[in-house]
Amino acid sequence: MDAFFHKKKYVRERENYTMNYQETLEYIESLRGIGIVPGLSGITALCKELGNPQESLSFVHIAGTNGKGSVLAYISTVLKCAGYKVGRYLSPVIGDYREKIQVNGRPIFKQELCDCMERVEEACKKMAEKGFSHPTLFEVETAAAFVYFQEKDCDIVVLETGMGGREDATNLIQNTKVAVLSSISMDHMQFLGKSLAEIASHKAGIIKNHCYVVSAKQEPQVLSVIQQNAQQQGCPVTVAGDAIKVRYGLEKQKFSYVDSRGRQYENLEISLAGKHQVENAVLALEAIGRLEECGFCVEERRLRQGLLTAKWPGRFEIMGKRPLFILDGAHNEDAAKKLADSVRFYFTNKRIIYIMGMLRDKEYEKVIAETYAYADQIITVTPPDNPRALPALSLAEAVQGYHPRVTAAGSLEEAVEIAYLLADREDVILSFGSLSYLGRLQAILRKQQKKAGKER
Repeated sequence: MDAFFHKKKYVRERENYTMNYQETLEYIESLRGIGIVPGLSGITALCKELGNPQESLSFVHIAGTNGKGSVLAYISTVLKCAGYKVGRYLSPVIGDYREKIQVNGRPIFKQELCDCMERVEEACKKMAEKGFSHPTLFEVETAAAFVYFQEKDCDIVVLETGMGGREDATNLIQNTKVAVLSSISMDHMQFLGKSLAEIASHKAGIIKNHCYVVSAKQEPQVLSVIQQNAQQQGCPVTVAGDAIKVRYGLEKQKFSYVDSRGRQYENLEISLAGKHQVENAVLALEAIGRLEECGFCVEERRLRQGLLTAKWPGRFEIMGKRPLFILDGAHNEDAAKKLADSVRFYFTNKRIIYIMGMLRDKEYEKVIAETYAYADQIITVTPPDNPRALPALSLAEAVQGYHPRVTAAGSLEEAVEIAYLLADREDVILSFGSLSYLGRLQAILRKQQKKAGKER
């Protein structure tokens, strides 16, 4: 990494050089070796060098273990449909890197990313001159997002934590209008603690003085921690209720809801599949209601439009039909339980083939235990280009303790080929686990579909 920085410094001083897009991606990649450094000291110093761009912005801040991204998609799309300029910052992405930073659903342009990263890199150099450690990749990305959202003069930014809450780089912000807590369960225990209460305490750290707090239904000990944190900050807490008249489906889902203000919504529609998506939409509804009390008005027709058009790739996403091919990012125990619930509901009496890839620092044994019973065949893969990847053979050995029919594929392409060979037109292929490989799998499937289209 040092060699890269020295080379860049030499070129810039000599030619007044500006990074192109490929060099920007190389710079980003060079930061991965720094690893994870919890705490706000690095991001605080970095944003100070940049003039604290986050101070001119207003935020919806979302923390939780599962559902953060879907809730972000609902809230940001509704606000966009209502006419606001909405920044959104998400982690991780499964496709183009630029999707991490968006305004009104459009990823940052390549040149804009280069310009923002160059500003942040210069700020990092100034920090080094003052004796600070180099910021982590996530801190650099977060600072670049703040710079971009300030330049675009966003009305509001919907911000997703990377990990935890209290010590997450995004928690530098102070102007939080609504703090949203999605479903909280066990994850990232090496950083957040070994108990649910400890993890909840980290997540609830996003609650700021006198903001609104909206929470999904939680385990009693989790809700207690959220309420205690909110009380200390003088914040009212709203807990999302239950949808009624729910009609589930793979392409459209309908429900009605009476929110905490007594406002009744009939026959709301969403396009995201999975039983848990109705719960996520209800949580987003309550957050939008609190935003209205902050002056962000949303007409009901715009709210309906936003819920219906919200998209979120890699979450029970249908990539093909006959056989049905679905991608889902279930990578921890709670997400696996939700996935199993959807599988039971949507695919009773269907033959299902799994493609499964996991990271070795996740509770993959628990994911297997929650999901294995619904599979006829299981194919394991190694998430490519990820130092934390669990080898396909190791995952297959773990699966064999639960399921007799398992195959370790040598590549994602081979896994897709095997799955299609095994599947009849009425069967289901379900690929899940680490989000880190779903983007590559998407690309493989789209390439195959394009080729098949040309051959027809």
